[in-house]
Amino acid sequence: MINTNIPQLQRLLSSTRRAVDDYGMISEGDRIAVGISGGKDSMALLAALAGLQRFYPKKFDIVPIHLQMGFPGGDDGNIRELCEALNLPLVAVKTDIYQVVFEIRKEKSPCSLCANLRRGILYSTAKEHGCRKIALGHHFDDAVETLLMNLFIEGNLGCFSPVTYLDRMDVTMIRPLLYAKEKELKSFVTAAGITCSPKYCPADGNTKREEWKQFLAELERKDPGVKERVFGAIERAGLDGFSVHKRGRKE
Repeated sequence: MINTNIPQLQRLLSSTRRAVDDYGMISEGDRIAVGISGGKDSMALLAALAGLQRFYPKKFDIVPIHLQMGFPGGDDGNIRELCEALNLPLVAVKTDIYQVVFEIRKEKSPCSLCANLRRGILYSTAKEHGCRKIALGHHFDDAVETLLMNLFIEGNLGCFSPVTYLDRMDVTMIRPLLYAKEKELKSFVTAAGITCSPKYCPADGNTKREEWKQFLAELERKDPGVKERVFGAIERAGLDGFSVHKRGRKE
C-alpha cells in the first residue's frame, strides 16, 4: 500500500515549493500535465505536486499522462496504482515509439529520436486535455549532469531552463523538482512504498548520461559538495533562465 504521509514527503514538498515560488512556475487556475514514465523521478513529481495542491495558495489542476511506449513486457499497473492512491485519473496513450525506434529505424543511438517522439505526443496530448503547462521530473542532479555534458560533449555552456515557453506549441514546461536531489527522490519513493517501473528500454544504462552520472558520483565521493558548487555556478551565471536565490537552506 502506498503511504505518502511520511517525513520524506515534507522535505520533498519544501524543495518543490521553493522551486515553484522562485521561478513562478504555477499560476492561479493552471491545468498542469505531468509526464509519468514510471521511474522514480516522475512518480515523485506526481506525488509532490499532488501534495502541494492541497495547501498551495494558487489553485491548480493536475493531469497525469503516461505514454505507453510499446516495450516488450511493459506494464503500467504501478502508475495506475499511484494515480488511484492520489485520486488522479490517469491519461494513458498507446504509442508505437518502441517499434519505430528499435524495429523500423533500428537506431544505434536511439535516445534523441525517442525523446523527440515522446515530446511531440506529450505536447499534443496535454493540449487535448486543456493543459498549457507540462511538469517534467528533471531534478538537481540532472541540471549538473546536463551542464557538464553540454560543456564537454557539445562544447556549449548551457543547461535546460527551470521554465520554458514553447511558442510553436503554446505550452510552458516547468521543472518543479529543480532543487530536489536524486537521493531524496529515491528515499521518498522507497519510504512511500511506491513501485517504480523496471528498465524496459534496451538502451537504458548504456547512455552518455549514465556515464556522466557515474563520473559525477565518483567525483562527489572524492570531493564532497562539488555538485552544489556546480549548481551554484549555474545560478550565479544566470544560465538559461536560472537566477540566484538566497535560501539559507540546510543540506
